[in-house]
Amino acid sequence: MKILAIGRNYGDHIKELENERPDEPVIFTKPDTAILKNNEPFYYPSYSHDIHHEVELVVRICKEGKFVQAAHAHKYYDKIGLGIDFTARDLQSKAKEKGLPWAIAKGFNGSAPISNWLDKSEFENIQNINFSLKVNDQLKQEGNSSLMLFSIDYIIAYLSQFFTLKTGDIIFTGTPKGVGPVAIGDRLEGYIENQKLLDFEVK
Repeated sequence: MKILAIGRNYGDHIKELENERPDEPVIFTKPDTAILKNNEPFYYPSYSHDIHHEVELVVRICKEGKFVQAAHAHKYYDKIGLGIDFTARDLQSKAKEKGLPWAIAKGFNGSAPISNWLDKSEFENIQNINFSLKVNDQLKQEGNSSLMLFSIDYIIAYLSQFFTLKTGDIIFTGTPKGVGPVAIGDRLEGYIENQKLLDFEVK
């Protein structure tokens, strides 16, 4: 099982970080050791002092595929959930300044809390899903999949040109604006529509 993730997929988030708008999906990966399940607490690592939350819709691949056409991409995933792409912003900024990869800043242990899965059939339109994140009961991030620069089906088709997608693989689809730091003692709650799927503490 692998985690593939999309960066810079919401215009407002690109603006808030003053990044360049991409012409094609920006791809990064996380190892399976990044996953946190069942609302386990996130333990703040000692090697960073600026961990940011980035809430995202995540999809689960349900069959193997490569060189998938966008028109058929919907057949390759069956579940949708919510994830947090925790980012060590200080480590990422340091790597960017030196023109170096920022794998550690995105892929450290516990950097990918993931909710339980919802069946794709529960949604009338995959590209019109509201999702949000509260920190200490304050709304911090709010997005809708219609605002993605690259749709879920396009992302799957694009990724499959380079990576063989396998059953159980997870794709993080990008975060909307409102990313910000977390601190020990914070409680994070994530929602798809009005359904709470994430509820865990930073320790």
